[in-house]
Amino acid sequence: MTRPKSIRKPGARSAGKSHPILGLLWRGLGLLVVLVLLLQLWYLGHVLWWKAFDPDSTAFMEAGLARIQEKNPDAELRYRWVDYNRVSMNLKRAVIAAEDSRFLTHEGFDWEGIELALEKNLKKGRIVAGGSTISQQLAKNLFLSGSRNPLRKVQEAIITVMIESLWSKRRILEVYLNVIEWGNGIYGAEAASRRYFKTSASNLGRDQAALMAAMIPNPRYYETHRAARRLLRMKALIAARMGMVTVPR
Repeated sequence: MTRPKSIRKPGARSAGKSHPILGLLWRGLGLLVVLVLLLQLWYLGHVLWWKAFDPDSTAFMEAGLARIQEKNPDAELRYRWVDYNRVSMNLKRAVIAAEDSRFLTHEGFDWEGIELALEKNLKKGRIVAGGSTISQQLAKNLFLSGSRNPLRKVQEAIITVMIESLWSKRRILEVYLNVIEWGNGIYGAEAASRRYFKTSASNLGRDQAALMAAMIPNPRYYETHRAARRLLRMKALIAARMGMVTVPR
């Protein structure tokens, strides 16, 4: 006697068999996780390398070079590395006073500063303050872009943790002073000192250092507007705070 064949409803699947689209989604998710981990390892490798060796270029420098070469294909960046001991103590104090007064005590994030920035932004109804530390700014300058994309901010935070975990505060400040933008195609303290004051970074006086630190939030604008009222107010405020600042030795 033959058994009657089971009748399967149209569209029904055998128990234990997953939908092929679901399988593709899982494989895609797994591949994405692997790619993200590989990217983090790439960042970590550069952070480890730059702990001992000085960067030749950064993401911000590459973007800046592309920008100025749109107008002049032969344009070059002004950039010259100088060791930490060859940067004026005045500039070290001025930059910390201007950008990150808790630099020596935080571990990469100034939560109090972030809270104050949020309050200012909510009050103004737009972004007027960022609350980023020197370490966060360095992470962005080395690897990322100026975008405010939330994913970019997450990546910035991850790189900041890497930098703070592996570098000394002295090394963080040394690299920061050497790679940040100080004008159109001008990067680092040495190139900026020679551009604005015709002297080396080691010879900067108090007022010169305060002016350079005041330029950091908008360097390309202030390069051609050094008599701007806001810039001069910031310069005076920074100069008054410099005496209260402790710098890494």
